[in-house]
Amino acid sequence: MDAALLRKAEFPSVDMEAWRSLAEKALRGGSFEDELINRSDDGIALGPLFEPAEPRLLTRAKPNRNWSIVQRVDDPDVKRARQQIETDLKGGATGLALVFEGAPNAFGYGLPASEETLATLLEGLPVNDIALRIDVHPASRKSMDWLVSNLTGRPIDPTKLDLSFGIDSAAVFGGTGRLRMSLEALAASLPQSLAHFFAMQVPGVLLEADGRVYHNAGATEAQELGAMAATAIAHLGLFEEARQPVAHAAPHIGFALSATHDQYLTIAKIRALRLIWARLLEECGVAPIPAHIHAETSFRTLATKDPETNILRNTVAAFSAAVGGADSVSILPHTITHGLPDAFARRLARNTQLLLRDESHLGFVSDPAAGSGGMERLTDELAEAGWDEMRKLQSEGGLLFSLRDGVFQKRVIEARDERAAAYRQGEQTVVGTTLHPLKEERSVQTLSAERQPVPEDGAVFCERLMPLRIAETLEGNAA
Repeated sequence: MDAALLRKAEFPSVDMEAWRSLAEKALRGGSFEDELINRSDDGIALGPLFEPAEPRLLTRAKPNRNWSIVQRVDDPDVKRARQQIETDLKGGATGLALVFEGAPNAFGYGLPASEETLATLLEGLPVNDIALRIDVHPASRKSMDWLVSNLTGRPIDPTKLDLSFGIDSAAVFGGTGRLRMSLEALAASLPQSLAHFFAMQVPGVLLEADGRVYHNAGATEAQELGAMAATAIAHLGLFEEARQPVAHAAPHIGFALSATHDQYLTIAKIRALRLIWARLLEECGVAPIPAHIHAETSFRTLATKDPETNILRNTVAAFSAAVGGADSVSILPHTITHGLPDAFARRLARNTQLLLRDESHLGFVSDPAAGSGGMERLTDELAEAGWDEMRKLQSEGGLLFSLRDGVFQKRVIEARDERAAAYRQGEQTVVGTTLHPLKEERSVQTLSAERQPVPEDGAVFCERLMPLRIAETLEGNAA
């Protein structure tokens, strides 16, 4: 065939209505809405085709840098944890998440909470060259003091430090059900801690809006976004009380969220969070400062049955987090549902990110979803839904007080129960659990470690948001 014919060919224009008419004809009487439209847990329509959109870049905080490959360090055996760190850094990891006992996302394990633990783990490490996160239970300046004391005297380049102290009182309250002081006393003490932090002139993220606790308990995307937005507002208020201008405080506020194997919702959720943060700063009269976002693969989507399928879920989740523009990504090892992951599971988690970054080059393009009609629309709708949830929380006195009164928990549990009902009715499936289950489960290797109880201290109590995997909510399916 002469290729010149293609240059002369003319095709009639087809609008959305014409396309829909043809699609309905192909369905032969089937409902377009039922057959081709899915809906998220927030009721957002996920259709097959969308109008083109103007591209807008929603990139990482440092778009010229790749995301940090963060390895989770949560072994109660400090000596073993130190060996894991050395293996991870030699194996290509560029960041560490030090998860201490009692942290909301410790999942039953965690490092012993002491300055000696931190000193052992950080001795001789190239802190200028790695991203360092701390997940710690006490909502105080203790972890900050530990880290600063361990960094004092080292050759530190403040421009290269990538630190996150992970302090989020609401996440601690929601995840453990307890705080060591009343909400009023906490509000009075935190500004003093912030002033202490600024006096030390340590760069990095101090206060973090952590949505993982709510996600893993069953929250929808909008509920997770709304909780993070409400937390960020509370953090900005604390900085103001500490007499720090919002423009100076904003870079010290970060975000942590969960990435799932629903790649479209995960990509859009990260982009929506950037829109929400920019709008919050605009409301404060401050020029937009890019959000610093850490993504961790979802705990609630991991199964105990046929755990090898978790590797696939983790891969899609990490892919989505990278494409969505997360600044750092951590993969929960696929055997974490059985116990403390061993070296093999940790290596798989690390190598999954190395393949995505160094062989697939996912970080080469800044915001590859920009301009996609469906993705831009989904981003906007998630941002609006998250903003509405934030306004609802603010009307309830803020996230901490909504948690104290059990209001936000009620909404999260309702969303979890609706999702569980969809699984029980076969409207949604879990591969290896409700769909294609193995006839015989294979043995899983984990490290020897005793599960730790949730801390029992505290003067303020709320209904704890338990981290539950989806399949744990299914009757007769303990996955």
